[in-house]
Amino acid sequence: MSRIKNCFNELRAEGRKALVPYVTAGDPAPEVTVPLMHAMVKAGANIIELGVPFSDPMADGPVIQKASERALKHNVSLKDVLAMVQHFREVDNKTPVILMGYLNPIEVMGVKHFAQAAGQAGVDGVLTVDLPPEEAGDLLLALKGQPCDPIFLLSPTTNEARISKICAVASGFVYYVAVKGITGAGNLDVGAVEEKVAQIRRLTDLPIGVGFGIKDASSAAAVSKIADAVIVGSALVRKVEESNGRSDRLISDISSVLRSMRQAMDAN
Repeated sequence: MSRIKNCFNELRAEGRKALVPYVTAGDPAPEVTVPLMHAMVKAGANIIELGVPFSDPMADGPVIQKASERALKHNVSLKDVLAMVQHFREVDNKTPVILMGYLNPIEVMGVKHFAQAAGQAGVDGVLTVDLPPEEAGDLLLALKGQPCDPIFLLSPTTNEARISKICAVASGFVYYVAVKGITGAGNLDVGAVEEKVAQIRRLTDLPIGVGFGIKDASSAAAVSKIADAVIVGSALVRKVEESNGRSDRLISDISSVLRSMRQAMDAN
């Protein structure tokens, strides 16, 4: 059983929902990422979403764009990100790790080579933001031979036919983007999210994660009532920016945010 499937099964048996923090690998410096990943697990994270730095992150708002820029100043590559996951696995062989990024670095590495390297490093899922299912054949085929789930985005404007089409090729879980636009933009309309999540549930048995717009313990708790996973990104990356490069401060601040979210979610 995959780590992602096992994670959701265990949480479901406990009556809990997954807390999925996003951080950009190599932000603010490469040596911070693995200790931060371990700290996030200790603070209550169930799955880690690790961003692959990219120079043109079109789905990301200014907060995460700056995170990519900080990481790229250290020349953090996809190969470096895989090495970080492998390092993380030396201590933690249970927590699922998902890579979130864009197609170009994967194509540069080579789809087959990437899939093999990701599987060997201990990556559990791959979310390629700019790769629609119609063009994902090569990556889907390559990942089929690896313990990596292809994860796709659904949005407020995704209609039923397309939800079914995307869910037919996805595994692990599907990621519902709760707001229109880029990460870190807009306010969360929990009622609208609930309606869309209910629509998605009628079309797939896959767990549903909700991200974009989760800013604090209150919004995390509200979303955990209707989704299987709560994904938080910009609120954490903002803490990295505010730390001014102090790794002790950013790890402490991000752990504090996650603990408050975990506590609020478990109190539902």
